Amino acid sequence: MAELFSVIVTTHNSEAALDAALRGLLRQTDRNFEVLIADDGSGPATAELIAAWARRGCFPLVHVHQDHRGFRSAEIRNRAILKSRGNLCIFLDGDCIPRPDFIAAHRWLAEPGWFVAGTRVLLGRELTARVLHKGLTPELWGLSEWLRYRLCGEVNRVMPLARLPLGALRHLGPTAWRSARGANLAIRRTDLDRVDGFDARYIGWGREDSDIMVRLIRAGTRRKAGRYATGVLHLWHSAVDRSRLAENDRLLSSVIYGDRVRALRGLSTLHTPAVEPIRVDRLTRRLAPGPLPALLRDDAQPRARRVMAL
Repeated sequence: MAELFSVIVTTHNSEAALDAALRGLLRQTDRNFEVLIADDGSGPATAELIAAWARRGCFPLVHVHQDHRGFRSAEIRNRAILKSRGNLCIFLDGDCIPRPDFIAAHRWLAEPGWFVAGTRVLLGRELTARVLHKGLTPELWGLSEWLRYRLCGEVNRVMPLARLPLGALRHLGPTAWRSARGANLAIRRTDLDRVDGFDARYIGWGREDSDIMVRLIRAGTRRKAGRYATGVLHLWHSAVDRSRLAENDRLLSSVIYGDRVRALRGLSTLHTPAVEPIRVDRLTRRLAPGPLPALLRDDAQPRARRVMAL
């Protein structure tokens, strides 16, 4: 029997978008997954929506909630990871709609020693409004419809929705973390445990995804390209507060120029006292010398960039 996957969907007071994301998961061809809603302090309306979906019994559904004390995506994801039962966690933003083969594509791409960074298509404001309020189902649209919306300027691109095998090309750029996004990210549970999950010191928008990918790469897990296989539909939303971005940049810089693989406020701190961070061993140090570790410079081969930018 295929192994169970855990889809962790982050949300905060965005019921219409979350409903669309859950509808996309309902349509999956691969049914061996559970869903955990990582709820970063939403109000009663979100809880009611999740309860209604749970009563439908479409898939195992768990509501993981924390009080609202600012944007704390890293911490609520950790709380959801601890409640998960799957061997692989797929992180999906609550404003992203997966297409019917989303889980199947991630199962096809899953490989020990690699995390998979997927892609997305950005929908414009007006198209998003029609999707959310007029019952449109973009997860079922074909290429011709997407090309029409692209020509009208209502989506930013269509190529992420193509399906290409790529084969060994998916392993190019194994340490390229800068271009990866957490809105569509698959990490094995054993690898999450190794780096102690996300670092909850990141509060406010930005950089918690880069942080965990840097630490995963330092710990020996490599990036595998999920493009042309796992593209999701990212709904438009208003700009988020980025007032803490400078502080989050500082935290990320300390990780890049350091040697730490475990989060300072990770999974373990949610149920055990904080401990001294585990440092990389001598072998990893030899692989990543210099003030900016070569292992973590996002400088994949030019050929890799040309191929993957198709």
